[in-house]
Amino acid sequence: MPDFSLTVDLPLVWGGIIALSILLYVLLDGFDLGVGILFPFAPSEDCRNKMMNSIAPFWDGNETWLVLGGGGLLAAFPLAYAIVMPAFYIPIILMLLGLIFRGVAFEFRFKAYGNTRKIWDYSFHFGSLSAAFFQGVILGAFVQGVKVSGRAFVGAGFDWLNSFSIMTGIAVVFGYALLGSTWTIMKTDENTQAWARKTALYVMIYVAAFMGLVSLWVPFLSDEIFWRWFSMPNLAYLSPIPLITAVTFIILYRSLRRQKEIAPFLLSLALFCLGYIGLSISLWPWIVPYKVSLWQAAADPKSLSLMLVGVAIFLPIILGHTIYSYYVFRGKSGQQHLY
Repeated sequence: MPDFSLTVDLPLVWGGIIALSILLYVLLDGFDLGVGILFPFAPSEDCRNKMMNSIAPFWDGNETWLVLGGGGLLAAFPLAYAIVMPAFYIPIILMLLGLIFRGVAFEFRFKAYGNTRKIWDYSFHFGSLSAAFFQGVILGAFVQGVKVSGRAFVGAGFDWLNSFSIMTGIAVVFGYALLGSTWTIMKTDENTQAWARKTALYVMIYVAAFMGLVSLWVPFLSDEIFWRWFSMPNLAYLSPIPLITAVTFIILYRSLRRQKEIAPFLLSLALFCLGYIGLSISLWPWIVPYKVSLWQAAADPKSLSLMLVGVAIFLPIILGHTIYSYYVFRGKSGQQHLY
């Protein structure tokens, strides 16, 4: 086995792999969680059938990236995993329960009729809502940082629950709702598409407000973040990010008003990418803010090298399969059951 550690910054490479996995999970599972969040508000049963069928081929595959991100963190950065997991046991468990409940409701809904189907409709909704909310809560608590002494978490079990984390939880719910509504615009037609377009215009206002609030709040969580964004010359270098974000919102609004079908979804993805870039800049180089860096938490270089060979083989296969599945199931979804 060649030793790549002499020529490659392995912790940096693995940090990039995990960051990419998390971003892909947010983008891909975000839209089907968003569909679940909006599900009971659809105007008719036919609309709900179309929405459900639009995500049926993708929803379980999208969660692959969450497994890769969590498993990669354990394998490549065991110290960070040992600190972060105890800090967020409760919201992580609640998030996973939401995902499980949502998956069960998804499968059972196809086999239910009448009033029984309504039970699974709301189960699908609340499972998606809780999963999205607790993902946002985890994000907010992570950005704030955790109490660490030596190599262990020393905080309390509910340190994650505060005003900032609740705000980011609500923000993620609205963000996923925007992804879900623009996905529905792209994958449906007629009444369902018209309703989704109105919903996207409404939700977009809240997404813009929450992104602005987070952008103003995060720099005051840490002096390091504040000076990274507002000291010169960083201010000049980083100012294009909020400017591009504002322009993206304007273009999104225009594309919705002009009844575009594909552009709103792509622009919604771009907004998430811009927000992710902003948070990554704020948190660099910490993998446990603001206590443990990538290099301090990394596993042995030989272990990282060995795992990197496996990732180099299987990551392109997973990406190729994902792209192929979206290609095969392109086009509009109907209301007939896929199962």
